[in-house]
Amino acid sequence: ELRSDKVLAELKNGKRIDGRALDEYRQIKIIKNISENAEGSARVILGETEVIVGVKILPSEPFPDMQDQGTISVGAELLPLASPSFEAGPPNENSIELARVVDRSIRESKALDFKKLCIREKEKVWTVFIDMYALSYAGNLFDACSLAAVASLIDAKVPKLDKEDKIVKGEFAGKLKMERKPLLSTFAKLGSSIVLDPDLAEEKAMSARFSLSTTEDDFMSAFQKGGHGSFTAKEIDEAIDTAFKRGKQLRKLL
Repeated sequence: ELRSDKVLAELKNGKRIDGRALDEYRQIKIIKNISENAEGSARVILGETEVIVGVKILPSEPFPDMQDQGTISVGAELLPLASPSFEAGPPNENSIELARVVDRSIRESKALDFKKLCIREKEKVWTVFIDMYALSYAGNLFDACSLAAVASLIDAKVPKLDKEDKIVKGEFAGKLKMERKPLLSTFAKLGSSIVLDPDLAEEKAMSARFSLSTTEDDFMSAFQKGGHGSFTAKEIDEAIDTAFKRGKQLRKLL
C-alpha cells in the first residue's frame, strides 16, 4: 500500500518512481534462438520482467470450417519461480487472458497467411504452437510476451515432411513467412495519469489497464481493457497515438 501511495504521489508531480517519462518503455533486451528444440524461440527482458517463447510447427488436421488453412495456438504459463503470486496448476484467468490477447494480436493482424500453412487441402495443415513462459514478473507481461512471440515467429523455420507426413528431424522446408509484425503496447491508469509499460508497483496501484496491438502499416489488430476503472475517449486516442509511435521503435529491435 505504501508503495502504491508513493507511485501515485510521484505521478501527481508528473514523475514515475523509476524516473521514466510517462510514455517510455523500460530497457528492452531480445535474445533470439535460445532453444535448439523449437522451430523459433526468443527471450525478452523488459526491465526486470523476463519471458521466453518457443514456437513449434506441427502437421495437423484442418478445422471443418477452415479446410484449406492452418492456424496458431497460443498458450501462457506463469511459472511459480516468476512471482510469489503465481501458483502451479492449470491455467488461471491471468494466463488465459495473456494468451488470448497475444493470440488476437497475431491472428487478427493477419501476420501469418493461414492459407500458406495448408499442406494438402482437407487433409493436412500446419499448426503453429506459440508457448509463452514468464520467468520473472515485474509488470507488463503482455508487451514482453508479444515481443518474444513475434521475435520467435520471425526466425521460425517450417519443418520438412517425408512422404508419410512425418517430420524429417533437423531438416527444414524454409522460413515461416511473416506478413506483418504486430506488437502490443500496454497502458495503465493511475489517478489521472496514463503510463506506458507499467512496472509491478504501477500495476498494483492502477485502476485500469489497456493494451492495443499495432502493425507497421498502421493497422490495429487487438484491443483489451482490464481493471475496474475507465478511460476517457481522449485518453484512448492519446494512447493509440503513443502505441503507433512506440510500436515503430519496438519493431527496430526485432
